[in-house]
Amino acid sequence: MSAHSHNTGHAPAGHHGHGDHGHHEEFPHVTRKEYNTGFILSVILTAIPFGLVMSGAIENPDVAAMVVMGFGAVQIIVHMVYFLHMNRKAQGGWTFLAFVFTAILLAITLVGSLWVMYHLNYNLMPATNHNLRIAP
Repeated sequence: MSAHSHNTGHAPAGHHGHGDHGHHEEFPHVTRKEYNTGFILSVILTAIPFGLVMSGAIENPDVAAMVVMGFGAVQIIVHMVYFLHMNRKAQGGWTFLAFVFTAILLAITLVGSLWVMYHLNYNLMPATNHNLRIAP
């Protein structure tokens, strides 16, 4: 049976007229302008940290790493909003739930990565006074 064989000409309650098939509420209409906005934001969010690191504008490597990760986190959110269309309205809020879950995983990954890198750097530095006691 085809999808159109069930159409009786009357729209069921909660649905729009003929030809709409109720997808307007499920999947938001996306315009080329929204995709272009997402693309431009992505390019900017890539170019700024690249320029900062390559120019040496941020001398402290720890600060540079934080800035790059911050821009990366914002870029993930831009991709989720503009390209994956995650919001509270789409698919009955399930995409927003996925968005929240992704934000939590992003925070855990960023904080965990920073913690591991800091402790590796701290514990593996050669001949530092914090770990070794050299006998006279």
